[in-house]
Amino acid sequence: MKAIINATLVMKDHLIPDGVLIIEDGKIADFGEMRTTPVPEGCDIIDAKGLYVGPGLVDIHSHAGGGVRFEQDPKKAAPSHLQHGTTSILATPGYRLTTPEYIACIDRIREAMQSPEGENIAGIYMEGPYINPNFGSLKHLNPWAGPIRAEDYQPVIDAGADLIRVWVLGPEREGILDFVKDARKANPNVKFTVGHSEASPQQIEALMPYGLCIGTHHTNATGDLPKYPECRGVCVDEAVNNNREIYAELISDSAGIHVDPYMQRLIRRIKGDDRIILISDQTSHAAMNPPGFDHVTDINFTLMENGGIDISGSKLYLNGACRNYMKHTGASIVDAFRVGSYNPAKVVGLTDRGEIRKGLRADLVITDHQMNIQSVILKGEVKL
Repeated sequence: MKAIINATLVMKDHLIPDGVLIIEDGKIADFGEMRTTPVPEGCDIIDAKGLYVGPGLVDIHSHAGGGVRFEQDPKKAAPSHLQHGTTSILATPGYRLTTPEYIACIDRIREAMQSPEGENIAGIYMEGPYINPNFGSLKHLNPWAGPIRAEDYQPVIDAGADLIRVWVLGPEREGILDFVKDARKANPNVKFTVGHSEASPQQIEALMPYGLCIGTHHTNATGDLPKYPECRGVCVDEAVNNNREIYAELISDSAGIHVDPYMQRLIRRIKGDDRIILISDQTSHAAMNPPGFDHVTDINFTLMENGGIDISGSKLYLNGACRNYMKHTGASIVDAFRVGSYNPAKVVGLTDRGEIRKGLRADLVITDHQMNIQSVILKGEVKL
């Protein structure tokens, strides 16, 4: 058994100062104020020294870690996230893989999940293959721009149905409902998101009964479908904002480039902290920062065919995204853990983690008020 003492426990909607938390057999056995929660004899004591103890972070959308892409080497990508407090992560292949490449990638992730290096990988988030080919970094390399055909996608479904928790798609793609139905047939619990899309609200809402419940990197890589000259239309962002059942993913970088701080505050006002999910969307690129962006340290840039520069994911870890979210929106640390742990765990079905509650996995972090991670505990074992 282990006991964390002298902690400020971060609960789903409040704090417990002067707290203690008991870990037994990899799970949370008890918690409460130190004055009313006895520490069993013989416990290994972890002194939090007055810092915050919250649930391990849950990143459902990340392509890379430590400069390595999950599709290439998940055993190298996953540990760096764990060291930054992410105790559960969904490995995210890119949309530019062919059918054989997807299958090989799924096999690598599956093997990594059985190894010590990949112990925090909780499944796969498929950003594609059927997004709108007009969107995405290096979109000219998208091999899935043609017709949606079962002979192309079914082998990928068969290879990874038990691991894939989320599929990203463009609801406007012709034939997308056939793909959705086949993916759900293989895994009735799988979720869908709208991403890299210019779908109308009606096209998005038509897929909600089939499990569409997330907006991928909200306000990034979406169209606006103008209805009349000089009149703003409605599209993906408006549908995500308007539908209470849809969670909004946010990439909250330090400079507020992916999502402007004002927009983050607006989205928070509309969706509330119970319908926002922070993601890292970490990628791995060698491109230099363009002129004028030397100060940006947590965004990746890519060189476009026309010589221009585009943003392409981030260099974030989720603790940094939580820190930025608090800075940009005024959210508390309780709110940050909700959007960085509880919400993402809930929406993808990881119901045994994401909050401090008796009987849940002891996935925990010890952090200061700015989400600088001091210690990481995974399934009751201290990893940092």
